[in-house]
Amino acid sequence: MTGSASTTLYIVDDDSSVLLYLCAVVKDHGLDPVPFKSAQEFLDGYDPEIRSILLLDINMPKVNGLELQLHLSKQNSNISIVIVSSYGDVPIVVEAMRNGAFDFIEKPVDVNALLKTLALAKKQISLELGQGVPAAETSRRLALLTDREREVMDHLILGKTNKRIADELSISRRTVEVHRARLQNKMDARNLADLIQFAR
Repeated sequence: MTGSASTTLYIVDDDSSVLLYLCAVVKDHGLDPVPFKSAQEFLDGYDPEIRSILLLDINMPKVNGLELQLHLSKQNSNISIVIVSSYGDVPIVVEAMRNGAFDFIEKPVDVNALLKTLALAKKQISLELGQGVPAAETSRRLALLTDREREVMDHLILGKTNKRIADELSISRRTVEVHRARLQNKMDARNLADLIQFAR
């Protein structure tokens, strides 16, 4: 995202140490982030007229990340939202993705994954393209899945954990993990966020 002066990057996280870390990481890669410690602070300080990317923490007091996302959605804001969350928040992340989030990054944040996601978000903005893969390509990838892999995928996009899927399908957790790895490979999906976008 070097040279991305036309795209503003906002970061919202109530944990000061995480906020400082994320700002330092993106600054090291040529970005100039605008940090905020709360949803309200962000709403008071952001510019709704410009195209931007928002790196948004889910778990925050008073107004959480999901509530902020819904508010921005109602305002028809020009913001691509990247959710930052722990894996334990899967149901919330699924809801965020369904509500239009661009992607999510798991904590602890992997720098390479973060930079790749931000670059993709910037590309989407600059090209004014919709999210996801063309329908024909999605159908082709889905056709590669076995019945069990499709079943596991259906459970995953509902926000269920590997353990819960294993219990409901009467298979081992390890078997679910194997099916998940295979279906993500066939779908060319980096993570759960990609699977949810395919399901759209």
